[in-house]
Amino acid sequence: MSAEDTERPGPGDAAGPEGRNDAARQPGSEGAADEQPEPDRPQNAWSARRDLRDHSPRNIRIDADADFGGGLVGGDQHGVSGGRVAGDVIMGSKTEIFHLGGSGPAHSSGEVPASTLERLAPCFVVAEALFAELLRRLREERVLVLSGAHFTGRRTAALMLLHRLQVSPVRTLVRDTSPGALAGLLGGDGSSGNAARGYLLCDLTTRRDQPLREPHLLAARDRLARDDAYLVITVGPAAALEDIHAVAWEPPPADAVLAAHLRVLTDEESTAKVLALPPVTQFLARAHQVREVAAFAKLLERYLHGRADEAQVERFSLATLESQVQEWFEGRDDSGAYGVDGHPYGLDSAGDGSVHLRDKAFLVTLAAFDGGPYALTAELSDLLYAFLQKTQNPGIHPTVPVFGTHIGKRLQLARAEKYLADEHTEWGPVTQLKAAYLDERAPLVLLREVWTGHPSARPALVSWLQRLADDGRPLVRTRAASTVAVLAFTDLPSAMALVIEVWANAPRFRRRLVAANALALTHFLGTPNVPRILDSWCRGDEEGPAWVAIRAYALIGPERPGQALAALRGAVRKQYEAAHADESGEPGAPDGPLMAELADSVSLLLLSDAGDQVLTELLAHLDDDRAVRDLTLGGFLGACAHTEDDERCGRPLLLGWYARAATDGGGAPGIAALWRRALGDRAFTRPALDVLRDWVLIADRDQATEWALAALLPDLVTTATEHQRVSHLLRTMPGEDGAPPPPAAGRLLSVLVHAH
Repeated sequence: MSAEDTERPGPGDAAGPEGRNDAARQPGSEGAADEQPEPDRPQNAWSARRDLRDHSPRNIRIDADADFGGGLVGGDQHGVSGGRVAGDVIMGSKTEIFHLGGSGPAHSSGEVPASTLERLAPCFVVAEALFAELLRRLREERVLVLSGAHFTGRRTAALMLLHRLQVSPVRTLVRDTSPGALAGLLGGDGSSGNAARGYLLCDLTTRRDQPLREPHLLAARDRLARDDAYLVITVGPAAALEDIHAVAWEPPPADAVLAAHLRVLTDEESTAKVLALPPVTQFLARAHQVREVAAFAKLLERYLHGRADEAQVERFSLATLESQVQEWFEGRDDSGAYGVDGHPYGLDSAGDGSVHLRDKAFLVTLAAFDGGPYALTAELSDLLYAFLQKTQNPGIHPTVPVFGTHIGKRLQLARAEKYLADEHTEWGPVTQLKAAYLDERAPLVLLREVWTGHPSARPALVSWLQRLADDGRPLVRTRAASTVAVLAFTDLPSAMALVIEVWANAPRFRRRLVAANALALTHFLGTPNVPRILDSWCRGDEEGPAWVAIRAYALIGPERPGQALAALRGAVRKQYEAAHADESGEPGAPDGPLMAELADSVSLLLLSDAGDQVLTELLAHLDDDRAVRDLTLGGFLGACAHTEDDERCGRPLLLGWYARAATDGGGAPGIAALWRRALGDRAFTRPALDVLRDWVLIADRDQATEWALAALLPDLVTTATEHQRVSHLLRTMPGEDGAPPPPAAGRLLSVLVHAH
């Protein structure tokens, strides 16, 4: 991407979190750019479409060959998993809600029934070597700390360690036990001489100013040794520990857990039968938690006995994802949990699994920037966090802590992953550390939940999106558009009124471009009525919405070229009707951003996979009137100027189309006809000759281009005037930068003379 392709922010731009001025840094000042707009120009349609293709998220994919289509597979379907479940994923209209069984921490002290331990033992899955090592450490040290994320089976593992040691009874301790009081809770409870020999403290609550320290464990070990007892403590990844070596607990493989539960609920034969079902293999292919796998096993048992149908089995995976997202966003929004009450940064830093406001901002941002650079996601999540703080408590000044949890723990708690991959930039591919949800459906489900399930978050979310639209980075602007596309699919009227129409009516082209991309991506997701919106805006009197509609039609037009070109013809006629008449009484040719945009849209449509249909449509209406003729020829010459990879000396795309069509009987005659009309039209002769000159210079470097041009030139000289015009160009054209005439010009002239 060339530097001039990307619109640069002016001195007053609110161009992202880094800010160009102090006003732009403050949440709520997002309107500053509109109050005093800097002069700007629109990014050309070709490079803007390339940015949209390069930076769109994986679940709204745009095909790389100028063929636009959503979906995760191919480019011919919309939404998630090929379009079949897009409506269910985003709208949630058919999804059955499954209430997952409680596998979280105990919230009060008490004895664990022996029957519970016996029931859990057959379903417990673990690598024996690992479990043997944990048992050895527990026997020797009497205290073991297991660290892991929620719902990874760490509580069950703790109980099974105590069960394998055959200690009885086992007593649970309350999670909000202070580390200093831990040792005092071990031993007889004062009401019974039967002291516990096993203790479980699940999800110990820690604070930065009150961490669990080694002396606490040493004191507990002394009390346990006196009673020949053992203690297992489970903590979250972000727990505050000091001088303690916690054992990292990883969840066992989902297929092994499911098989173990099914064997307990059914038998070996039924287990093998169920595990081979396609919905089951699809479920196991996703990153599901242990509790979800256990609940799935119970559903499969009901399915085997005819108490559940196949549709319930197929929907279970999506239902658990929706339940997870709902868990993330329900409960407290304790924005004071950072640096005020002492809780460390982390999704479950309070020990109860609640998600703090800053983490909710990160989850939303990760949904918007799924598969994007982690550093960028973290940066923009803090911007959203500031807006959310302002919504939650307008009286405080938003603050963002500078340092937080390690990236690995943060992504683990968000059920996401990190990886290295190339990112497209204006300087070429750059390898960056990226982050993405493990389940590709999560971004759509999460954004739907936030937008429709928590309307109080809308003001902050809208302000955040406005800031993203002003950002100088194409990736950020594209993800702002894709986020709004998901919101529009979920609730089109609100997204239009609160975001898209605001962008469309903005004086800055940058925001108009994001509006056009948002509408195009909304259409790719399968949202109805987008073409109706574009048609209305094309016919309207407002320049901003008209510009947006014209740019959007360049993106969605390949799937409906007739409708797109009809709308563009109507728009160009409207521009000519409004133009002032010249001295001869004829209306003058209008000029301005809309005319340039109309021609660019025709160019992009010509170079799309629907090029043959577009070419036929253009030729059919070429002589309708002057406005349409000018639009057609201007768009055609614009298409001629584009080259492979948009390189200055790359092979001309339209010339390549002509060469292919000349051998298979395609649109070669139509291309030649438009070339002759452009060369013979007084208004387009000079631009057409300039393009032809560029093609000759490229042919001088590329033999394939020279052959294609040699095949085309004879079709351009059907009259003496046409021959004189083209031959004069070839005889007189200089080389680049004052160099001698290119040798290719002489060779092409010989071809032309011979053909004539």
